[in-house]
Amino acid sequence: MNNVTMQLNADDLIRSALKEDVTSEDISTNSVMREYRLGEVELICKQDGVLAGLEVFARTFKLLDEKTEITFFFKDGDEVKKGDKVGLVRGDIRVLLSGERTALNFLQRMSGIATYTRSIVELLKGSKTKLLDTRKTTPNMRVFEKYAVKVGGGCNHRYNLSDGILLKDNHIGAAGGVKEAVRMAKEYAPFVRKIEIEVEDLDMLKEALEAGADIVMLDNMSVEDMRKAVEITAGRAETECSGNVTKENVARLVDIGVDYISSGALTHSAPILDLSLKNLHAI
Repeated sequence: MNNVTMQLNADDLIRSALKEDVTSEDISTNSVMREYRLGEVELICKQDGVLAGLEVFARTFKLLDEKTEITFFFKDGDEVKKGDKVGLVRGDIRVLLSGERTALNFLQRMSGIATYTRSIVELLKGSKTKLLDTRKTTPNMRVFEKYAVKVGGGCNHRYNLSDGILLKDNHIGAAGGVKEAVRMAKEYAPFVRKIEIEVEDLDMLKEALEAGADIVMLDNMSVEDMRKAVEITAGRAETECSGNVTKENVARLVDIGVDYISSGALTHSAPILDLSLKNLHAI
């Protein structure tokens, strides 16, 4: 996430999070720190994991006070161990105190997603299958969460509803069937857009292939049926399997031969990575 991306997409969201935490004043900080005083605090990792979101963490403090100085000893994507000093934040002690929770919320959440994603990517090593995220993200956190998936080694599926055509069960129901849904999408969509359709059994798969779908999502199929689906598809379309994929059960999918595995768990179920700001002192 470069500075242009940060300012275009992230600044307003970070400001909103800060406003959520400070509506009129930080009464706790103002009770003990009535005026400016220069201070420093350490960013410490409290468990092993993968870092993501350091720029967002830093930007949180910078939006409160541009003079705040942040030094990092690691970068996004690095693996860290419990006890590692990740960085130092120096500035107005009032800013360090008021921005602490919001900055950590971003960094812990994003690092947790990167850590969880990395653990599944490792399980897929040696296969041709790529790991995808979904739109099952925290409202207003998508830009951060999908970035964290990429840092963890995963790939982003479509960013939002304007980004690609994915015809799911209710779209198929609305259109009146698989063939009708694909036909209507081909008529409506620009030719540069791929058409992906969700199929729940082998009959639906055959319909989708005959209709000319570019990608077929094998949704909640048995492992045996997914193997058959890959054989039937035979390269005529790309294949994606989906449906309650987690770190605990992804190993069963490794040798099926699908092009992609999508997992909502990357963003909706990843635990945070525990980080903390410690040893605040005046300098």
